[in-house]
Amino acid sequence: MNSKTLSSSAMSIIDQYINFTVGGAVCSIPYFNNKTVNLRHALRTYIGKGSPREIRDEITSILVKNHVSIETLIPESLKKLIVDNKIGIDCSALAYYILNAESESNGKGSLKKHISFINRRGFFGKIRAKLRPVENCDVSTLADDKNSSVVNLKEIAPGDMIAMIGGPDNNDRDHILVVHRVDYQDSVPQNSKPVAIYYTHAVAYPEDGLYGTGVRQGKIELTNASKNILEAQWSENQMLERAKKSKMEIRRVV
Repeated sequence: MNSKTLSSSAMSIIDQYINFTVGGAVCSIPYFNNKTVNLRHALRTYIGKGSPREIRDEITSILVKNHVSIETLIPESLKKLIVDNKIGIDCSALAYYILNAESESNGKGSLKKHISFINRRGFFGKIRAKLRPVENCDVSTLADDKNSSVVNLKEIAPGDMIAMIGGPDNNDRDHILVVHRVDYQDSVPQNSKPVAIYYTHAVAYPEDGLYGTGVRQGKIELTNASKNILEAQWSENQMLERAKKSKMEIRRVV
């Protein structure tokens, strides 16, 4: 079997979100639903768009302000502190940071050079998007034909996205998974078929409660790469059901 993963820098970004560390405490960064707030000009950390460093700096500042010692933190108290201060990451921002690290690692420069910010109109709208790309790059932007192309399941590779747009009544939030690893059947990648897909995303399931949400990973086992990905075995059944009722596509940033 042969496996491919994202670059070490992109994998490091993922690790920093899943194993977010302050002092000796480690937890995953919680999911943030930025449609529940109206903070257009707030700090990125408070609108679900913060980088691991920005989130860590803000948490450290909160600890200092409240005279709380870093040494007293445990995983549960760290997660509670992040959630109670309404800090987290949404799925599109997580995808942006991962794909940006991958783009830079591959010598293509920052991701914003390759993105058309379709939801920003006019001169000033485009300027704002270039200055604040993470805040202006949602799932629909990444999944637009101007920014990515549809990929056949047989050709899936690390760095591809599994985008889910809308639902039966268009009430479901758009969602995106980033493929960080693919296992292939044979040791020769050029002639091998994918047998397993590993992805990273930020999500909140109803059963997660207030403090159980966050950045997590899943696996899709393929018995036949010629079939639809919805016929595969997904480790997260909730996400499979979400995919079934949306416009789901495997996409690659152009």
